[in-house]
Amino acid sequence: MPITPKDITKTYLALGDSYTIGEAVPGTESYPYMLVQRLNQQGLNFSYPPKVIATTGWTTDNLINAIAQSGLEGKTYDMVTLLIGVNDQYQGLSQDNYRVKFKQVLESAIAFAGGNKSHVFVLSIPDWGVTPFAGGKEAEVGPLIDQFNGINRSISEAEGVNYLDITGISRQAATEPDLIANDGLHPSGKMYGLWVDQLAPLVVAKLSKP
Repeated sequence: MPITPKDITKTYLALGDSYTIGEAVPGTESYPYMLVQRLNQQGLNFSYPPKVIATTGWTTDNLINAIAQSGLEGKTYDMVTLLIGVNDQYQGLSQDNYRVKFKQVLESAIAFAGGNKSHVFVLSIPDWGVTPFAGGKEAEVGPLIDQFNGINRSISEAEGVNYLDITGISRQAATEPDLIANDGLHPSGKMYGLWVDQLAPLVVAKLSKP
């Protein structure tokens, strides 16, 4: 019996930090897990759970080091997502460093996608300034997040990968407290679901092309 494309299980690698592992919510409510579930409901047949390289507190430098030590060099995936940078901003690291390191980690993401840039999806950094954790520093944090996102967006567009701005969704938490997890900082499963509402159709469109 011949193998059809539908029989082939697709693979997904998620690169990032706490926003990728879903800190403070069950793992199944993280956006990579929810994304795979949504895609499989639409018949894309991804392996579950996805492969994740992410840890709370990671900067771009930390992620680069983790990738180097992952033992995954040369391995490819049908889809790769990347969301990194909030800890660069939070720790006061320079935007110049972020510009260099984000480009480096994006190049790794493209390599993991087998060079297929249409299968790489970069998500913007959420604005933690609207959370209770920020203690009213919204006016201070928000513009900095925008500056870091300006960097990752410009690099992503120059490289020709997909870019999804979820920062606006994160700012809805200013008036919708149920979008924040119980730790007062990270997104709730509900917010991750809103990200997936935007990301899943983009993935379907890109992966459905020959």
